[in-house]
Amino acid sequence: MPGKASKVTITEKQQVVLEELSRSRTLSRVVVQRAMIVLLAFQGLLNEEIAPQVGINRQQVGVWRQRWHDAWDALCVWECSEPRRLRGAILEIFKDAPGRGSPGKFTAEQVAQIVAVACESPELSGRPITKWTHRELRDEVIKRKIVPSISVAQIGRYLRQAAVQPHRTKIWLTTTEKDPEKFQREVEAVCQTYLEAPALSAADGTHTVSVDEKTSIQALERTAPEKPTQPGSVAKQEHEYKRHGTTTLTAGLDIVTGEIVSPTLEGTRTEEQFVAHIERTVNTDPEANWVFVVDRLNTHVSESLAMWVAKQCGLELDLGKKVNSAS
Repeated sequence: MPGKASKVTITEKQQVVLEELSRSRTLSRVVVQRAMIVLLAFQGLLNEEIAPQVGINRQQVGVWRQRWHDAWDALCVWECSEPRRLRGAILEIFKDAPGRGSPGKFTAEQVAQIVAVACESPELSGRPITKWTHRELRDEVIKRKIVPSISVAQIGRYLRQAAVQPHRTKIWLTTTEKDPEKFQREVEAVCQTYLEAPALSAADGTHTVSVDEKTSIQALERTAPEKPTQPGSVAKQEHEYKRHGTTTLTAGLDIVTGEIVSPTLEGTRTEEQFVAHIERTVNTDPEANWVFVVDRLNTHVSESLAMWVAKQCGLELDLGKKVNSAS
């Protein structure tokens, strides 16, 4: 007489991940199969009912049902502490057990702790580095006694499964505007400008252009020509180079067409140079209407620019006293 099947419990977040795994066309067949076993067991089906649906025998269904049952408490700890890493934890549960004589695998809780360390700054561990390497991370988790030992390669596999990339950084900008309501209005104004751009372009040919500068671009010249690619050999570039100072690229991106409008290279980015850039841009289609999106750099809100715009629009107005652009 068959024994009682293990009860299968899943949370809403776990169910979302399991359904995604069960429909995957890129993961291995066994992972898809095991995700289906857990989902069907959660629906209340017996092992003998699940077996023909996933293509294995009743005993194998029972093994993976039990595996999920045994790992569920640790999986919930992972979900609460590192919810973004839930998918990797579930994939770890669905991995085949090690063969006879192989060392035991790490628990889901240990893997969660390894990933949690990877999400910390190395400075918190007293390490003189700014970004984790797999080797430094391996040394740290052993030092903290999270695991007695682990290979650098295994650390890399766990990070890939959890989609954690401690070696990479993306730039982002914190606003200096302290009034949240004012900041919200300004964000909505910029977004609305972008949203209206296609309609304005279609209606009367208005150009909506986002303009900015890239400063301190090094002007380098190699001291010898590059050697071209040949069969069995990649292209070779001379290591040594001459410095020719730096340059500044100013360019505008047409929001509708995606084209770069009137790019210019100059040694500096002065007030007069920015006005000249805007004038050159407008002169590419002088009869059209133009909308420019810029940040609050002082050269972008200068008196000379305001005077030039007023002149182009035929306005003779008292512009008032010059004030701080942030006020």
